[in-house]
Amino acid sequence: MHSFDETRCLDWFRQMIAIDSTTSQFRAIQDWLCGRLDEMGFSYHVTRKGGVIAELGGEGRPLCVTAHLDDIGLMVRRVNADGSLNVTPVGGLYPFYCVTENVRVYTRDGKVYTGTICRIPNSIHVTEEELRAALPDFRTNVAVVLDEDVKSAADTRALGIEIGDMIALEPRFTVSNGYIKSRFIDDKAAAAVLLCAMEDIRAGRISLKRKVYAYFAMYEEIGHGTSFCPDDVEDMLAIDIAPTGPDQTSDEHKVSVFCKDSRFPYHWEMTNEVRQAAKDAGVDFVMDIFTPHYGTDDDTTLVAGYDIRHAAIGPGTANSHGYERTHIDGLKNTYLLLAEILGR
Repeated sequence: MHSFDETRCLDWFRQMIAIDSTTSQFRAIQDWLCGRLDEMGFSYHVTRKGGVIAELGGEGRPLCVTAHLDDIGLMVRRVNADGSLNVTPVGGLYPFYCVTENVRVYTRDGKVYTGTICRIPNSIHVTEEELRAALPDFRTNVAVVLDEDVKSAADTRALGIEIGDMIALEPRFTVSNGYIKSRFIDDKAAAAVLLCAMEDIRAGRISLKRKVYAYFAMYEEIGHGTSFCPDDVEDMLAIDIAPTGPDQTSDEHKVSVFCKDSRFPYHWEMTNEVRQAAKDAGVDFVMDIFTPHYGTDDDTTLVAGYDIRHAAIGPGTANSHGYERTHIDGLKNTYLLLAEILGR
């Protein structure tokens, strides 16, 4: 029976969410990951666009396990006349899920500034009723207000802030009664689970029955994370969040086996194998379908033309693409299922 180290998993997660990695801003998180792989002693390949593929060992029937390290966020669309920043989303970030969040603005010459995502006007007490009732919209009534003494577009530009600068949101990580609350559980919690499994492979606590790659992608949130993969891969297993909701069976305490997403069903036979592995491991799992706005990096590899089977698993997660929440039990069940799959 495999053992899950929840303290180590949460430590991996804390380290990763401390590194801002809005999609395309991958260098810092990639360098951190390569350092950890060097410490573990795994050989790896860095892709040109950003992404890391590690070889974990084993022989025959190559399996690629993937989790992504890019986060949703914002980019400066325009510097407003009052010095605030009009923004555009990077990935599926919606205004109602991020208004009042603290942010960091990264300029292209390496400067970092702090600020807050605000409604405009930003004080309820002096805002007319019709403006208070309007839905938040990045184009018209939501802006990033800098923690700087700026009163004009010229003041902001004098700081070196310009169109195309990246804006990362504060994760706000906390744990209460086993519930993990943070931005970017999608997908750094899954990456933490994968890193725990890799540590156990290196320590001999997981014995591989086939050749395995670990693929840490950097562009999943915009749909082309694993558009390249090693040519010998036969099976792809994505680890990603399983969104909870009124029509879902997914639960924060459980691991979900994905049946279908918004693009197409997962491979029937491989999914059945994953389901059987969940039964054999005795994990608390459910089968679920995720529509109409969901996909994993499995989809990317298939659309790129690779001849693979594909399946996906992940912890039940509430408030997807917002201030997300899962439970340590969900991560544990995901880890135990992954360990079972790797040893089959």
